[in-house]
Amino acid sequence: MPKAYVFTRYGGPEVEAFVDVDRPSPGPGQVLVAVRAAGVNPVDWKQRTGYRRPGETGEREFPAYFGNEVSGVVEEVGDDVEGFVVGDAVFGRPVVGGYSEYALLSVDLIAHKPAALSFTDAATLPVAGVTAYDGIRQLDLPAGATVLVTGAGGGVGVAAVQLARAAGLRVLGLSSAAKKDFVESLGAVHVPSGPGWTERVPGDVDGVYDLVGGDILEEAATLLADRTKLVTAGAQSEVVEKLGGSRVARVRTSERLEAVAELVVDGALDPHVTRTFPLERADEALRTVEDGHARGKTVIEVAG
Repeated sequence: MPKAYVFTRYGGPEVEAFVDVDRPSPGPGQVLVAVRAAGVNPVDWKQRTGYRRPGETGEREFPAYFGNEVSGVVEEVGDDVEGFVVGDAVFGRPVVGGYSEYALLSVDLIAHKPAALSFTDAATLPVAGVTAYDGIRQLDLPAGATVLVTGAGGGVGVAAVQLARAAGLRVLGLSSAAKKDFVESLGAVHVPSGPGWTERVPGDVDGVYDLVGGDILEEAATLLADRTKLVTAGAQSEVVEKLGGSRVARVRTSERLEAVAELVVDGALDPHVTRTFPLERADEALRTVEDGHARGKTVIEVAG
């Protein structure tokens, strides 16, 4: 039977497990994908603790799959599916599956994988790449303006820094001192995190893209004259709205996936996958992200 890495109830790492699962069957508007790679994101372990994305309703069914972005090859198509056939290489957000051998994806949340894009890099785009893209576009800063990206060394931050630079922005990257060289290699001015970090910010800040939340978000807000230029993917809407900002408005469409993929193919965006793990070590992959010290993206690779 196919394997999957799941959580059996809300809690810490102790509720995680490898399990045998039935091979899913695609419903109308869905495709079954043999997973080749799955991106690992902070939201994965947060969902294990009971976190819900804005707008999510209903009770989660257990065991629940880890994983919110995958790439792979179409194995089966459901009714009313157009534009995708068995054998197509695709990437997107799973409806069922993630850290698993098979996943179900809705055709409005997937895109064809360009031949020049690896399965590993493609698996970083549906959550991390698109979140970065949406946030920088939402800020809508003019060329030459300065944007501060908090959590600049993580998966979304790495993409956000590059996309901001491509838009002609001056980028300040907040991260730990250990990630200084990495953040600077992306073209950002490094700002060391830690107590009093706002005093180390060089010059004025025109916009903030926060990927951390908490005290970092509140402190970053004090740097802005115009709080409408405060966007977060690291905190809930009600938290950032009290500060005068907003949560990143995600655009979950196939067209957005295609646009971000083209940026990788064209060389404007490098996902910077720094760690890969086989599916049987999915627990280790998740720990590298949960401990907060991962650089760039961590990806689980599934043997094809």
